[in-house]
Amino acid sequence: MAAPAGCCLWRALAPVRGRVLPGLAQRLGPALGSAEPPARAFAAAAKTAKKSPRKAKQEESKKKAAVRRRPLLSKPVDDVYLTWLYERPSYEVEEAVAMLKKFQELDFTYPKQYVYINVTLDMALQKKKKVEQFSSTVLLPYRFTDEMNKVLVFTENEQEAEIARENGAAVVGGVELIKWILEDEIQVDSYVAVPAIMPKLIPLRNKLKQKYPSTKRNSMGHDIPKMLQFFREGLEYMVQDERLIKTRIARLDMSVEQIVANLKTLIQDICTFKPASYGRFVQKLVIRSSTSEGLLLKLDGLLPEEEGAAQEEKNAAEDEEEKPSQESATT
Repeated sequence: MAAPAGCCLWRALAPVRGRVLPGLAQRLGPALGSAEPPARAFAAAAKTAKKSPRKAKQEESKKKAAVRRRPLLSKPVDDVYLTWLYERPSYEVEEAVAMLKKFQELDFTYPKQYVYINVTLDMALQKKKKVEQFSSTVLLPYRFTDEMNKVLVFTENEQEAEIARENGAAVVGGVELIKWILEDEIQVDSYVAVPAIMPKLIPLRNKLKQKYPSTKRNSMGHDIPKMLQFFREGLEYMVQDERLIKTRIARLDMSVEQIVANLKTLIQDICTFKPASYGRFVQKLVIRSSTSEGLLLKLDGLLPEEEGAAQEEKNAAEDEEEKPSQESATT
């Protein structure tokens, strides 16, 4: 029977040195004296079964659901608190405006700074459709700036052109202005026109887009002085980032009643773009000044659709009360 290879090597090396090297047997024995191959520490791990994307998503959703967050508290007790532990407070519009005035007094900031609002809209429709972004001009009941918008008037009638110049039109002309507008040589805030010239302005439809004169925007008609007053003094706003409106509405040194009146007028104009048979159009409303934080407003009483719904309920109740009297009369 043949001796193991490890024993032969050990016997061959022993006489050379006259003694066995310390630890040699322990180092050579396991490697050479065993016939079985050594275990591989880098052996590949068993392949795990592949998970379908659906199962992976389900497991991820279960993990997320398992993470329990502490419910937000309603109202802090102290003046100093962690805001992320509490729900964001909302205020009545009169209360919020009074708070902005108080912030200005405490911070010694400029008293005639502007008041801004951020309006978040629900622009989603059914079947993955959205309400088209819009822009509009509204004439607020209380002016808060002396700035006048630049308005261009399209007319080929000399008498109408003279009336437009007398009422403050920045540019007055006919079809000769089309070339300058297409080449961006003329830039104004608004465009108005008389009905007679409208067929000649079709080349400007894609250029002006939402500012193209139309009866819907009150920018086409025969009353040139009225149109000029509306667009020179009006507040222009537009939807940004698909569903957000940011605009100024007043100055902080105005009275609370005037600021609230301007705010309600603007909200009512925004709600005119609400599609028919649509729910609440305005989702969130924040008011702030130039140097203050934003205050979340309560929407109750600010949205005209809520008043319309209340009126419909009232009419329905009156109809139900009238039905018995009508039935008795017919019998």
